[in-house]
Amino acid sequence: MDFETQAARLRHELNEHNYRYYVLDAPAISDFAYDKMLRELEELEAAHPELVTPDSPTQRVGGEALDSFQQVVHRAPLQSLQDVFSPDELLDFDRRVREAAEGPEYLLEPKVDGLSVALEYENGLFVRGATRGDGQVGEDVTENIRTIRSIPMRLENAPASLIVRGEVYMPRKTFERLNEERELRGEPLFANPRNAAAGSMRQLDPKIAAARGLDMVVFNIQYTSHPPFATDSAGLDWLRVLRFKVIDYRLFQDMGEVQSAIFELGDRREKYPFDIDGAVIKVNNLSQRETLGETAKFPRWAAAYKYPPEQKESVVEDIVVQVGRTGVLTPKAVISPVRLAGTTVTNATLHNQDLITEKDIRIGDTVIVQKAGEIIPEIVSVVKEKRPQGTVPYLLPAVCPVCGAAVARDEDGAHIRCTGAECPAQLLRNLTHFASRDAMDIEGLGPAVVEGLVNAGMVKTPADLYRLDRDQVAQLERMGRKSADNLLAAIEKSKQNDLSKLLFAFGIRQVGQKAGKILAARFGSLDALAQASEEELTAIDDIGGITAKYLTEWFAAPQSRHLIAGLKEAGVNMDSLTAPVGDKLAGLTFVLTGELSSCSRKEAGEKLEALGAKVSGSVSQKTGCVVAGEAAGSKLRKAQELGVPVLDEEQFLVLVGERGGDAEALLAQLRK
Repeated sequence: MDFETQAARLRHELNEHNYRYYVLDAPAISDFAYDKMLRELEELEAAHPELVTPDSPTQRVGGEALDSFQQVVHRAPLQSLQDVFSPDELLDFDRRVREAAEGPEYLLEPKVDGLSVALEYENGLFVRGATRGDGQVGEDVTENIRTIRSIPMRLENAPASLIVRGEVYMPRKTFERLNEERELRGEPLFANPRNAAAGSMRQLDPKIAAARGLDMVVFNIQYTSHPPFATDSAGLDWLRVLRFKVIDYRLFQDMGEVQSAIFELGDRREKYPFDIDGAVIKVNNLSQRETLGETAKFPRWAAAYKYPPEQKESVVEDIVVQVGRTGVLTPKAVISPVRLAGTTVTNATLHNQDLITEKDIRIGDTVIVQKAGEIIPEIVSVVKEKRPQGTVPYLLPAVCPVCGAAVARDEDGAHIRCTGAECPAQLLRNLTHFASRDAMDIEGLGPAVVEGLVNAGMVKTPADLYRLDRDQVAQLERMGRKSADNLLAAIEKSKQNDLSKLLFAFGIRQVGQKAGKILAARFGSLDALAQASEEELTAIDDIGGITAKYLTEWFAAPQSRHLIAGLKEAGVNMDSLTAPVGDKLAGLTFVLTGELSSCSRKEAGEKLEALGAKVSGSVSQKTGCVVAGEAAGSKLRKAQELGVPVLDEEQFLVLVGERGGDAEALLAQLRK
């Protein structure tokens, strides 16, 4: 078999398996077998680049990052629908339709809460994907669309031209996993699956979109060179034959039946993998649609029924507190069972102390409950007239319910957070942060490996990382002896890190990389820093009163002392490896620009900081000096405009003591 035939066979088989897995939800082979086949095609295409085709499964992983999105004028406008909110409004819609169309048949489908896009195909090949935008003009997101595996890249027996419209969404399970991973990394959480899908589709780097696990369902033919269909349903059935993932629909002759089906759909909306925020009702006959026409904003032949939030009474039986992976204490109301939006609800989120206080929610209260966004149960209000005697205002505990450590309120928000350095509830997040690149930089110790170690009971504190047994680690899923050896070698190497990295790894509030470097340089050892008072700490430039308070409280906590003792016993370095040479540059702010031949700008900044200087990224009137290397740009020009002193690389090396010369004269010039 020649290489071209072999590549064509692999593409065909892989696309077939993609269709079975992502559209039919009926995989025919294991993930391992699929990955092996994909690897074979990747190697074949790498050896013979001329064999790569636009529809190859290898092209779904994401191409090069874009600088911006190009605008796309839609060939057929992507209209919005008129919303209706009650059965009476549905009947008004039906009446208007019947005045212009005799005996209409209605098509009913769930209204997916995602991001509307148009897909364009030419001669069966996918050529472009664009967001809805304002309906007339959208953005070209072709590279991101390619990463969605349920979307066919090539259509068999397709017309010369085809444009379909659908909704990109993030499955709920994927959304939950993504937010768990973001929480572990300390990143902001997405509010809901729709925001996550929209944010993912507008990533300039397709590799990010590819990692987000998006999906899409198609619900309309925008344009086609195929002979016209008589009904919308016939067109949807044809799209399904072309192997699109098509929206589920039902057909009805009577608006009363439509109403019943809408309520039934609302009761089972959680059965879908995506969020829905209503139901779409459309006239099925396309010639009747032409007769009905459209207004300046909406088609007259369709409407979107929006589900009102269903509200019911319940009783708060208890309030329990959960501790999240970032240490935030989250209260939850345990309520008497009540059926909402098709499911039985026994819990309602309370978010934080401020919400409890604002609504004055107490144990024993009768409350009004609804599902926020039709998904998350929440308490709308308290029925004060039904409040029993003897209830008291609820306050979150003063200590962590998991580890007993003190809790503290965020200075910039409503969250109350556990301060325990070894709190079991925060273990996954703390370990992930401890091992991250800017902290202890333990290569190979990502969230998945951390979770495996914790689930196996091997690690209960960061100090346990330095006591891992190779044979036990090798038995973890997807590890093996070689991976275990590499991981343990990376952990061993981290023992020699500078104190500044350890300080950042501790995750002390407001102690980031910069503060870690300043503190390590100032005190030289962890023991010396641990003994420092708030007054000593606030005397240091860039260490404010709040940071000083967090530091002293952290070092005084029993869990912190236990963690430090465990790390010392394991042999982790607790001293600064770049002890300050002095403070002769104290009070001066430097900006680095251009390329230096003797060192990187990061290394140059560290040399300056070791002498007491501050290093900034921008030039202002407060800048004391700009160090300009080769190809210096706008920062040099601004320094010259403001009259800020400028040193070249040779003068910089004299100033920091790495070249012979009159450093004192240079310093005197800078301090004028």
